[in-house]
Amino acid sequence: MSEPGPRVKVKLIRGYQFKVTFPGVKGEGFAMDEPEPLGGLDGPNASRVLAASIANCLSASLLFCLSKSRVAVEDIETEAEPTVERNQEGYWRVKKVDVSIKVKLREHSDKERTDRCLQIFENYCVVTGAVRKGIGVDVSVNVD
Repeated sequence: MSEPGPRVKVKLIRGYQFKVTFPGVKGEGFAMDEPEPLGGLDGPNASRVLAASIANCLSASLLFCLSKSRVAVEDIETEAEPTVERNQEGYWRVKKVDVSIKVKLREHSDKERTDRCLQIFENYCVVTGAVRKGIGVDVSVNVD
């Protein structure tokens, strides 16, 4: 069984700058743009948005697992860095995304439950699970 995915709308503003909106979501969306020489980087480009989607999904998946396991989380901070290279045909492609997650847990957190979540949380991430077949995603987790 499959579910329809949430819609995203992208509308040209000018040059290579686009307005991205999310029907049904509060807020006005955001602008995306290409770096020079095509655009002015007046917003993230697609590679950064892809990396942000992976980072957000992994962070939410880790938080979900820890919360379900009753492990108290004080903070999660995640960085993602896409690596873009030319493929054999000379086209630019996102080859991989390095993700670094820093988790701050409350004192006296259950180590066994935390370790279990660190083993399985990536399985909950809809985005990473989908893109892994096309690009590599390297994940590291730093738990304080």
